[in-house]
Amino acid sequence: MNPHIDYISQVLKNMPADWLSLTTHRLDIYNESQAKEEFTNAFAQLAAQGDASADKLAELPTAYDYIRLGHPLSCVMEWTIAQMNQLAAHQVISFSSTTIGLQAILRSNKICSVPTRILYIGNLPACFDAARLRNIYGYSFDLQQIIAEASIDPFDGSTILIQDQADICTFDSDSAVDFQINYKEALGCILVSPNEKNAAYIPEIQHVRRRETIAMTPINCLAVLEQLTGKTTALETPVTQAESAQIVTSSIQSITDTTANPLVASSGLSIQYAIMMGLVEDAQLQHPNKAIRFIVPTNCYGGTNDQARRVATALEQVTVLDLHVDAGSDMVQSIHEILDQVAAEDAIPYIIAEIPTNPRVEVPDLNGLRDALSKKRYTSSGTIAVDPVFILDQTFCPNINFLGEGQVLSSVRSISYASGSKFPSAGQCTAGYAVANQKAAGLLPAIETHLKLCDNQATAHQLDILAKQLPSMLQRIADAYQNTRAFVNFIEAKLPAAKINFVSEDLAAQGFTPSVFSMDLPTKGNNPEERETYKRALNLKLIQMMISSIPSESKFCVSYGQYKGCYWTVPATSTQGTTKEGDKDYIVRVSVSPNLNLDLHQQVFETFVKEL
Repeated sequence: MNPHIDYISQVLKNMPADWLSLTTHRLDIYNESQAKEEFTNAFAQLAAQGDASADKLAELPTAYDYIRLGHPLSCVMEWTIAQMNQLAAHQVISFSSTTIGLQAILRSNKICSVPTRILYIGNLPACFDAARLRNIYGYSFDLQQIIAEASIDPFDGSTILIQDQADICTFDSDSAVDFQINYKEALGCILVSPNEKNAAYIPEIQHVRRRETIAMTPINCLAVLEQLTGKTTALETPVTQAESAQIVTSSIQSITDTTANPLVASSGLSIQYAIMMGLVEDAQLQHPNKAIRFIVPTNCYGGTNDQARRVATALEQVTVLDLHVDAGSDMVQSIHEILDQVAAEDAIPYIIAEIPTNPRVEVPDLNGLRDALSKKRYTSSGTIAVDPVFILDQTFCPNINFLGEGQVLSSVRSISYASGSKFPSAGQCTAGYAVANQKAAGLLPAIETHLKLCDNQATAHQLDILAKQLPSMLQRIADAYQNTRAFVNFIEAKLPAAKINFVSEDLAAQGFTPSVFSMDLPTKGNNPEERETYKRALNLKLIQMMISSIPSESKFCVSYGQYKGCYWTVPATSTQGTTKEGDKDYIVRVSVSPNLNLDLHQQVFETFVKEL
């Protein structure tokens, strides 16, 4: 047996259980500047020593960033494939999607005006849509079917070779090929960039994976690795997927009080990307000569902010406008102002917003929000302006019924989506979903088209997880809120100088029961710089006390909606990673689960207060 494969066999026997089930990274063993290489380098050192012991594998630093950019099993798989093909690990990139690796290259070449030639052996992925890639995404490429073993002529630009390969891990070297992609419909694809002259593409391809899709899922990476080691792994059957899909559909419809079939994607950002591109196509069809404006909160989740700007960078007719929503700004007033501006320009307004806001956990005047969205506006020439579509990220409170008949957003075109890695799956998978009210239901087919074009639908395994977890979601949210409210009340009593950002009792009575709160700790210093420096150090001191005192429950992590424990983070250095510096929040964000030792957390916090 190949020595690398023999080592991988031992790794698979001893790997931590979290490698297969964890969707979030621990920030205390995560170095952002080395995120794309630290795990792989440390793993390669273990491989060189032949050490596959369980304790050493468990000590490896956090791999990449969430499951989207990469995770332990995708890193191990990519390293193994690189060893098999005499490549460096960074030259191998896996995707859960069969097509979006190809789109990543097309995107880079569009921005840099590089010609692209796509060669394919056999069939292209079933979801490949050349017309839409050209007409909606603006990608330019030549498409040519070739036979295996055919000689490939030189080309002045990028040559991509894609094929449905039974052996997804083996790649043939050809100097005329810049990128090779092997795909399998049940797994995703593996892209290799064998020529070092194309090294500049690699971070751009990885960034597409981070923002518009996900890496090949852990269970599918495991299947590939097991097949390499001689094991036979059965993938999920369509029957299982159909049964789970029906449960997921009925659960989401019941929770959201909507009737249109929901769309379920491989991640929250995957469904957001489908929403954005579906709306772009609808705008081009309905209003072909109008500019498109995506209106995005300045301090919202960094992935949302970054993805919106990436779409605008790639599409000439799209511009991103800033929306100021909390920390002193009123969402309703901001929406009035910006919709007036967009109407005067005779452009198409699409608003993306989080309710409650992140990380300040603020809820706008919902009746005022409805009125701002419903107001009839006019262009500068006096014609009726295009009405907005409100795209609601309700990941913090997926239990709230915004869209059902008679609810506050039922009368305006509204789409709601949620990250499945939070409450819907209790942190067990990344799949996200979207629903629409009756006024926006006609937009779902366009969104679904782009979800399929990018091959970003939820996998069979993800649907199985959601089918098991969604039915208990509402109870888990209610229980987590009770713990969160108790913790907030305790902190307010013990440290009244801290500014707590959380929903009021009145909002909770209306159903807004998040399990996330944030706080500005009290600070001191002779000037603003000293006070800010002191506060940032205090943030980390609190988090360190919590994770060291209660390592079984408290984690330095960015997620929430988990089954147990308490997650701590500083949004400015995690969830707001790509947000403009002036809009970042250097505060502590805390997420509480339905199951934790609340008394112990309160004791540690009281100790922290005594040391101030």
